[in-house]
Amino acid sequence: MLATPAPIDARAFRDVMSCFATGVTVISHASAGQVHGMTANAFLSVSLDPPLVLVSLNETARMCRLLVVDQRFGISMLAEDQTTLSNHFAGRSHAHPVVAWRWEADVPLLVGAVAQITARVVATHPVGDHTLFIGQVEQLAHSAGRPLIFYAGSYARLAE
Repeated sequence: MLATPAPIDARAFRDVMSCFATGVTVISHASAGQVHGMTANAFLSVSLDPPLVLVSLNETARMCRLLVVDQRFGISMLAEDQTTLSNHFAGRSHAHPVVAWRWEADVPLLVGAVAQITARVVATHPVGDHTLFIGQVEQLAHSAGRPLIFYAGSYARLAE
């Protein structure tokens, strides 16, 4: 008979997962004349053919509810000088920075990001307290610049 594994402490799990360095993205969506954005680092590519990406959103996040209804969204991969925007869209800032958007087929994308993607949800998978959204890439762009990195609960920069 197999032993039942001991429960994993949520704080310990978070600490271990913070050892995985990631880029920082802002997921964006527009509906009813309003732009909504949220910072997320749970993002990855899934497939090259067709081009698919995945974003994992907490089921309590407003963006999760929005993407279920209107399934087009943007992903802006932040540049190293965009920590203020990351904090703003994570709800960790009392400042209200000037946010410059560019529009691609009715999807808002952050100006100054090192890469930008528009996608349409093609599958959703509720898992635990999150929903995984698989998006088929519709458009993409990138520019010169260095990405904003998140590691061990803090922002970091790539070394020269």
